[in-house]
Amino acid sequence: MTVLSDVTAVREAVADVLADRCTPAALEDAERDGWAPGVWDPLHAGGFTTVGVPEDAGGAGGSVAQACAVLEEIGAAAAPVPLAETGLLAGRLLAHAALVLPDGPLTTGVGPVALRHGALVGRLERVAWARRAHRIVLLADDPAGGLVVAVVDPAAASITPGRNLAGEPRDAVDLDGVVPETLAPAPPDAREALARRGALARAALIAGAAHRVRDLTVAYTGERVQFGRPVSRFPAVADHLVRLAEQAEMAAMAARAAAMGAGEHGEPAALDAAAAAAVASEAAGLVAAAAHQATGAMGVTREFALGVLTRRLWSWRDEWGGERAWAIRLGRTLAAGGSDALWPTLSRGVGTSP
Repeated sequence: MTVLSDVTAVREAVADVLADRCTPAALEDAERDGWAPGVWDPLHAGGFTTVGVPEDAGGAGGSVAQACAVLEEIGAAAAPVPLAETGLLAGRLLAHAALVLPDGPLTTGVGPVALRHGALVGRLERVAWARRAHRIVLLADDPAGGLVVAVVDPAAASITPGRNLAGEPRDAVDLDGVVPETLAPAPPDAREALARRGALARAALIAGAAHRVRDLTVAYTGERVQFGRPVSRFPAVADHLVRLAEQAEMAAMAARAAAMGAGEHGEPAALDAAAAAAVASEAAGLVAAAAHQATGAMGVTREFALGVLTRRLWSWRDEWGGERAWAIRLGRTLAAGGSDALWPTLSRGVGTSP
């Protein structure tokens, strides 16, 4: 089976699991309770929560591309579960430190955290599902031994609940005085690698949600009749549909190319991750705007699924850096190669570092 067919098979399998599970009622319950066991449990039982984490570390195996295929379906379904955090982020961080995954949902965050006399000092902001995670996996600076991976029981930390615009938990975690359950040396590039995976994970989620927004908008404008014809046939609405479709496809192409460029066991390259994050973050805002313009007031009602998705697009585009930060990094990465390398770098495509 080819890599592409592997990715397609994973995407289809996740879609089957999520079918009829991310209902409006389930999403409302998740916004209220901060958790959706009816969505998490079947995904976890099927091994989809740790795709992309090596089997010898306790994961399901698979590549970054397969992990991102899972995330595309999570985004398309607006599934309120920490799949990105458990597998591609915290899971791979543990694997790279030769640590075995704990069972259950995991999360991670970045911030100025240090290890002092065996205890952590610092605070993490806007940590996804911190209050519902089984363990928090993070990077800390150890003056005695450099960068370390620390595994923390959330019950030992002070957690202040928060949420993003989509109602997903984004909590503040005060770590002062918390003694990690496990510590291990981190690879020298662990912080940068985590940032790239975080950006790529959000790009994949955005790509999935954008495609679903496109499908919903095309279906609605094709069925809605005004002045004797579907509103999709009015030039102004058709322009919105074209823009929406273009941006949704651009986000998907950028995310998939960066993920495929990581290879079977590797990590996304600097140029690829920056491009995916910048393109997807910009597309998120344009897709949401075009969809709401095309659907009018219907797009913000609870009866229509559009608002659930666009609130996630607006939220995800600002996480793990956002469009501006990654566009700057993309420009700096290209500039670092010099003028003579610019065109060869662009023309050879993604999947290679400059």
